Amino acid sequence: MTKESKGIRLPAEWETQSFIQITFPHMNSDWSYMYEIVVLCFIEIIEAVAQFEPVLVVCYSEEEVSALFPNETPFPIYFFEAESNDTWARDHGAITILQNGTPVLNDFIFNGWGQKFDASLDNQITKKLSQRVLSSSPLKTHDFILEGGAIESDGMGTLLTTSECLLSPNRNPQMNKDQITHFLKETFGLKKILWLNHGYLSGDDTDSHIDTLARLCSPAKIAYVKCSSPLDEHYNALQEMEKQLQSFTNANNEAYELVALPWPDACFDANGDRLPATYANFLLVNGGVLVPTYNVPQDEEALKIIRGIFPDRKVMGINCRTLIDQHGSLHCITMQYPEKVMLHTW
Repeated sequence: MTKESKGIRLPAEWETQSFIQITFPHMNSDWSYMYEIVVLCFIEIIEAVAQFEPVLVVCYSEEEVSALFPNETPFPIYFFEAESNDTWARDHGAITILQNGTPVLNDFIFNGWGQKFDASLDNQITKKLSQRVLSSSPLKTHDFILEGGAIESDGMGTLLTTSECLLSPNRNPQMNKDQITHFLKETFGLKKILWLNHGYLSGDDTDSHIDTLARLCSPAKIAYVKCSSPLDEHYNALQEMEKQLQSFTNANNEAYELVALPWPDACFDANGDRLPATYANFLLVNGGVLVPTYNVPQDEEALKIIRGIFPDRKVMGINCRTLIDQHGSLHCITMQYPEKVMLHTW
């Protein structure tokens, strides 16, 4: 009996959500040198998400962090105390499947993007949430390293990912591509995996997470980053990525409609190192899309294009120039939970 016949499905991000998880920064993280600034950014993002759906904020102190949110929001903001190394909830949060319509939380190993950073505390957050506020949904623990930012689902059995990340020797070296493919198909009830072999962003620590490069926007549409300047270091790799995307077909063997996202002007940190600014790192919420912006001329064009992709959603820009100083953006600090995941609060 296949997983597909068992009714396992990995929902698409555009499906109805129960809430968004965000892990709040603290002074003992890599944000310490710019803590006051990044806190303001997180507050803005959390309050923006709460315009559309509830938010679960994992934080070092419920009392201290909740005091930062005096404003009323249309949807509630909940707080859960847990220790963390960092803030990238996309990669340490649970990945939820639906089995015969019932949500099941999947807890994978997060090893700091191939052992680049300590993630021992982050790796415990999902278990702690499962024991308390997510206790109504079963938790399945996997001896497999996987981050949520590495995969995109169309909700119909097709997964989009990158070879650079999922085949990294510092993630699951005991498995080859065929074994990883089998594991993903069994775990997520997949019919098809699209392996993107090209594309990267300078300054990215994730080994080319798909959510920085190309995003499924519907079962028939992919938005992707496009670099048009031959003088840019990314040009050749992203040209090859575009060619491969043009060759992809969905589960019905139909070519995708491809929508190119603007290439933002290069952003640099205080040391002159390039930062991974990307408009592909947008977040879908109930009835809306939150789009990272970077104080560059291409911001407005990106918002216009994404409004065209999602005409029935409210599209909002969020200044994420601060976030990319730690090499991630808006989608990276969030994790959605699909409909029927019950959030127990006291």
